[in-house]
Amino acid sequence: MDQIQNGAGGTAGATTGNQRRVLVVEDDTTILDAISVRLRAEGFQVQTAHDGPSAVETAQTWQPDLLVLDVMLPGFDGLEVCRRVQAQRPVPVLMLTARDDETDMLVGLGVGADDYMTKPFSMRELAARVHVLLRRVERASLAAHTPRSGILRLGELEIDNAQRRVRVHGEDVHLTPTEFDLLVCLAATPRAVLSREQLLAEVWDWADASGTRTVDSHIKALRRKIGAERIRTVHGVGYALETPAAPAP
Repeated sequence: MDQIQNGAGGTAGATTGNQRRVLVVEDDTTILDAISVRLRAEGFQVQTAHDGPSAVETAQTWQPDLLVLDVMLPGFDGLEVCRRVQAQRPVPVLMLTARDDETDMLVGLGVGADDYMTKPFSMRELAARVHVLLRRVERASLAAHTPRSGILRLGELEIDNAQRRVRVHGEDVHLTPTEFDLLVCLAATPRAVLSREQLLAEVWDWADASGTRTVDSHIKALRRKIGAERIRTVHGVGYALETPAAPAP
């Protein structure tokens, strides 16, 4: 398998991961070992689990900084693992799925996953996604402690950058860190169309067009939370955040 062969060597030095903790949950031993080898080569501390119950237990006792989590697991599936872990404490989750099924992806995003990858995948891309997710958490923490002026209001949509909170019609809307960053990126230039590649580079720090399906799935999840009418699709190009029309003079 190409993705297993790519996992043999790391491109980063031993301190690249700054000893961040990554819990890898996968019942396929070959894939589990390949992911673990690659992430250790990237400088991460790695623990592993093979089923749902042991994943939840390890997450509770070891307190990982990130989960790489397969959807299909013995005991109970990765979606249930994600629900239980997120109920304990917020932690970024990279979901792995063997099926290229949009419904599965949206359900995963809905229970707290931040990103997903469909098998087979390259170990290089997986390592890059892990680094991106952890950088996003660091940026979010920094933003939360950096005073910013005001709240961005676009009609009934309110975006509070300092508190990383979103409200629609005055009601709080729960967004994952990735969904929030995606919304902020679109809101920076309302009505302007941003290509999938631009969004992928800005939000995910990932310049490879192979990830555009990830953008589409997060857009779909975001629409379900803030209202489908607020995000316009420009077919073959990308997406734009709609703003209320100015009142007629």
